[in-house]
Formats: sequence, structure tokens, C-alpha cells
Amino acid sequence: MKTVCVFDSGVGGLSVLRALLADMPEVRFIYLADSAHAPYGERGADWVRQRSERIVNRLRESFAPDAIVVACNTATALAIDHLRQAHHDLPFIGVEPALKPAALQSRTGQVGVMATRGTLGSERFAALRQRLEHHGQPPVDFHCVACDGLADAIERDDQAAIETLCRRYVGDIMGMAPAGQPVDTLVLGCTHYPFATEPLRASAGPGVRLVETGVPVARRTREVLRLTALSPTRPAQSATLLTTGQPAALAHLAQRWLGLPLQPQTWAC
Repeated sequence: MKTVCVFDSGVGGLSVLRALLADMPEVRFIYLADSAHAPYGERGADWVRQRSERIVNRLRESFAPDAIVVACNTATALAIDHLRQAHHDLPFIGVEPALKPAALQSRTGQVGVMATRGTLGSERFAALRQRLEHHGQPPVDFHCVACDGLADAIERDDQAAIETLCRRYVGDIMGMAPAGQPVDTLVLGCTHYPFATEPLRASAGPGVRLVETGVPVARRTREVLRLTALSPTRPAQSATLLTTGQPAALAHLAQRWLGLPLQPQTWAC
């Protein structure tokens, strides 16, 4: 059985794990929520790189994975190039804001991007945005907002704060578009944000499409592992949850968001 380790700054990467489990139930997944250090999006680049390196070293020592999924937009933006250089024998799959799919789906050419400050400030994101805005077909304008506090509110499952922040940030994005060309597509550029889908839809309205990254990441992981299509008889899902934070909080959200009665383990890292 193949083993894939998945890590995020906290619980947001469960949105990626959900897609991975649905696509590859024959794979053993180890998920680490680094909740004691969440969120990464408001930390410096050097800190994110050092923390990601420490996590990867520990995961390799403990589980000898066949691949690692960096299920954090900030860690992907700031650390994945370093990880690939330092661990050239191990495949890494990252997550990036789905700008290209959103650009192709938008009818008005006005796309909103919700992400962390770390992701939006990275060279990786800037290069992707510039390439699509200046050379993409069809032409598109990206309206980006750093959603400070939203990942942390989702991490704490604070519904009141989630709703308030969603209204604020969606309102900011909608106000950036030119008159007569409304934002009709919203990129969820942090793996936490798919777990705020309901308040986001309520704030954006029914005509706005939400785009996330879980399914493309699962597809890419299957390609990297060179796994064939699913057999008609799907084996039981296999996932182990680890956290540097409170196991009870992760267990609650795994049951709520994944429908899996898992018992997370505390992990020192």
C-alpha cells in the first residue's frame, strides 16, 4: 500500500484530504494538522520554510512516505521549492490558488481571490497572476484580498467570526470590480476556506462560482504515484490524523467535514 503524508498549518488541509480519500481510498494517508502554530499565512517566509522543513523531516523519519502533499497555500508558496531541492528523492504536491481554472470559467473576466497575506505576497503567486493577467486568454482581472483572521476563525470553528469575516472580505472584493462588470468567480486561495462555503455563498450571491483546489490536487497525486483507475470494489479508506494542537478539536472537525470517526493523536514536532 502506498503511503502519502499530508500537512497543513491546521485543519484547513482536511478539504484536500477529503478529495484525496475520495479519489484514492486504496492509499494510506497520514494527515498532520500543525494547529499549535496556525495560521502560517501571517508569518514570515523564513519561519514558514524552517517549519515546513522540520515537519517534512519528522514525517519522513516516522512514515517513509511515497509522496508528501503540502496542503497549505502559504507553505506551497513560500517553502515547496526549498523542500523539493532539499528532498529531491521525494515527490511533493502543492496547492495553489486556482487562478487559471477561475479565469477560464469567468464570464465577466472579473475574478476575486481570497487568500492569506503570505500567499498573496509570495513571488510564486505574483508570477502566476502576472502570467494570466497579461498573457492569458481570455483576459482577466484578479481582485485579491488578504483575509486576515479567517483561517484562524475556521480553525476555532467560530461561526460568528466566520460569517462576519466572510461578509467583510467578499464585500471588499465585490467593490473592486468596475461598474457593469461584476465579479462572478471567487477563488478560495486557502485550504481552510472551503469549510466556509455556506457563509461565502450567502455573502457573494447565487451567481458567483466558488473555485477550490482539492480535486486537482488529488488528480495530480494519483498521477505522481502512477496509480491506475479505481477498481469497481473500493477498499476501505485509511487515514491517520496527527495534530500539534488539541486532538478533540481535530476529531470534531474530521467528523463534521469528512464524516469519519477518527481519533487524532498528539504529535510533537
